[in-house]
Amino acid sequence: MQNILKMKLITNPAMGRWLWLSVLVVGLDQMTKWLAVGMLDSYRPLPLVPLLNLTLMYNEGAAFSFLADAGGWQRWFFACFALMMSAVLVIWLLRLGPGERLMAAALSLVVGGAVGNLVDRVLTGRVVDFIDFYVGNWHWPAFNVADSAITLGVGLLLLGNLREGWGARATE
Repeated sequence: MQNILKMKLITNPAMGRWLWLSVLVVGLDQMTKWLAVGMLDSYRPLPLVPLLNLTLMYNEGAAFSFLADAGGWQRWFFACFALMMSAVLVIWLLRLGPGERLMAAALSLVVGGAVGNLVDRVLTGRVVDFIDFYVGNWHWPAFNVADSAITLGVGLLLLGNLREGWGARATE
């Protein structure tokens, strides 16, 4: 127990400078959602280019509308989950070494995306989605800038881990 109390949560406060990326993601996400709500009609596609529409939709669940019809409790469950995960990721970010820029960018993108969707969930109980990719009659579930940041961040986390794995094997 004493070791846990002695453990520093923040070992490299300079990594906090990466949180500008999280703030940028939240700002872009909220601005584009505000524009989508103000300029688009719900569930009426606005074609942009082949394979891409802007279609205003609302999601009360999580990814792919998971638990969207759960009766309302999911709003606060997902809000609390996003808040806790964001805190864990910020602590992870603040514990990174100075050379771990790829990991810092990845974590900052995920935090920004989580907070962007958290804002929607807390204020309205649902997340605004409006980017609609499709092929023929098949549509990928609609998403937003926050979702894109989370996906990109997770992709960078995976890439970083693969690079570390390849580097470790090369030195063996």
